Order: sequence, then C-alpha cells, then structure tokens
Amino acid sequence: MGNGDVRTVTVVRMKSDGDRVEPEPSDEFVSTPYVDELTDRALAYLKVGFPVHFAGPAGTGKTTLAFHVAARVGRPVTLIHGDHEFGSSDLIGRDAGYRRSKLVDNFIHSVLKTQEETRSFWVDNRLTTACERGDTLVYDEFNRSRAEANNALLTILSEGILNVPKLRTTGEGYMKVHPEFRAIFTSNPEEYAGVHKAQDALLDRLITVKLGHYDRETETQITMAKSGISREDAETIVDLVCEMRGVGVSNHRPTIRACIMIAKVLGQYGGHAQWDDRHFQLVCRDVLSADTAKVTRDGRPVMSDKVEEIMRRACESRTGRVAVRHRKGAKDASSEG
Repeated sequence: MGNGDVRTVTVVRMKSDGDRVEPEPSDEFVSTPYVDELTDRALAYLKVGFPVHFAGPAGTGKTTLAFHVAARVGRPVTLIHGDHEFGSSDLIGRDAGYRRSKLVDNFIHSVLKTQEETRSFWVDNRLTTACERGDTLVYDEFNRSRAEANNALLTILSEGILNVPKLRTTGEGYMKVHPEFRAIFTSNPEEYAGVHKAQDALLDRLITVKLGHYDRETETQITMAKSGISREDAETIVDLVCEMRGVGVSNHRPTIRACIMIAKVLGQYGGHAQWDDRHFQLVCRDVLSADTAKVTRDGRPVMSDKVEEIMRRACESRTGRVAVRHRKGAKDASSEG
C-alpha cells in the first residue's frame, strides 16, 4: 500500500484586470506653444523606446502633462502612484494563497494510489500587466517609493525583460515586455518629505525633462480655462502670483494652483481682479497667506504689507493694459471706417 504516492507543486498565474484607464481629452486642457513643444519632445523620446521623466516642483503640471502625452501615444494607460510602503510585489505581483487537491485511487483493493497537488496562485500587479499588454505606464511621483521597490524596472527599461523570480518553477520566471510598452515617470526633486533618492541605475535609463513654471501666456490661458474669468482678470492674477514668487519664502510658490484658486473664487462671486473689489483683496490674502506667514520682523508678519503693495501694482498694470487695448480698438475701428 502507498506505493503509488505522487505529489506535485505548481504555480498558477492569475491575471488581474481593471487597473487600466483610458485618458480622454479635456476641454480645460490648455495647448500653447510651450506645452506643444514639451509634448512633441516627449513623444519623440517615447517613439524610439526611451522612457520619459518629467521632473519639477509642485504645481508645474507634471501629472497633467504625463496624461496628455499618454493620451497622444494612443494606448491604454496603467497608472501607479509612488508610495513609501511599496515593495516589489506591489508592482509585479504576489502569491495570493494555495489550493491543494488529493486524488485517492483504490480500484484494486490491495493497492492504494494517492496523488496530491498543491497550487500556488500568483496574481499579477499593475507593472506586470502593463508590460504584458503593451500599456503606457504612468508612474506618478515614483521617488515616493523606496529604491529597492523599483528594481524590477531596471531590466524592463534596458533589456525589455521582466524578472518574476517566484514563477521560475513554471518556466515563466522571465517575461518578454510587449513592444508597445512605454513608460512616463514624474517626480518632485524639490520635495523633502516622504521621498527617496532615486537610484542612479534607474535615472540613467530615463530621459529627464525638467519643468519649471509655465510662461505667462500659458498660465493666463490655464487660469481662464479653469475658472471662466476674463483675460484681463486672469492676466492680473497671474502677474500678482508671478511677482509673489520672487519675494516669498520659496521661489517655487505660489504656483499656478494659487492662480486657479483665486480665479475660481472670484468667478463664483462674479467679481473682478481690481483693487476696489473687496472679494479680490480677501481671497488673495487668504490664498497667499501660506507663503507669507513665516516672513516676520520683530515677531510681526511683514509680508502682508508686501502682498498689498504687489496687489496694487498688479491692478494698476491691469488699468494700463485695458486703456491700451481700448485705444488700439478705437484706432482699428477708425482705420476701417
């Protein structure tokens, strides 16, 4: 008895689904020569197979640009947000349990045959499915993940092979990456909280496009698109915020988000970016206070006066611009007559 025992252990790979997104054009996305140039550069790099890395401080539109470029690639998108808790399994997959089966054959009463099989269920995670299907990977704030968690990317980006050690017993330990797979990374190298230094081996495989604040025209158009306010109001807000960057505690703040906040609230009130508009004064002070509160003299905040001075100057510039446009419009009308 028992002379027919057979035991086998296999790994069954379970494919996940539902992690893909289809980026669609947004009515609020602003396309200007500056944005078009960045997009065309990134698409050129991706077309020949190089991953793109958008690096820049908060508020420079890294994620928005990454999705815009991914949409232009025309493939489904797999999105990953960097996280300190990530390990390699969170990217490539993990064991999801075991299933054991046993077959007992006692057809001949004097001979007992048993066969046991243990199956380990492996579930792919987002990076593996993106590599297999040929998706465009958008890895947002990838340096928030620990360097060792991103090691799987090294062979993917250089050799086009994904190493899955847990599956070696089934012959699937190495998976060839789909030829249409592309990768877009974003990171904020200025951030100090919750980020990790990216390994040189990974950065060496990326083409890094450094982003700063948008030019004035792009910021004006973004502010208008996000809020619906007039060009005159948007230009005044952008000029105010741009000048604040040179006098605050950080040259990167306030960002375009401050412009959008002020503009949206102003639009809600039906107000205008003018000095005699009380709502404009109040919302500017509230939105910009985070960047000015730390600047003090003799224990007293000194930047509130500076904010007021810059607000006045921006409003005066607006008055001048409006006057010039009116004169130009009158002159054009006279010429046509």
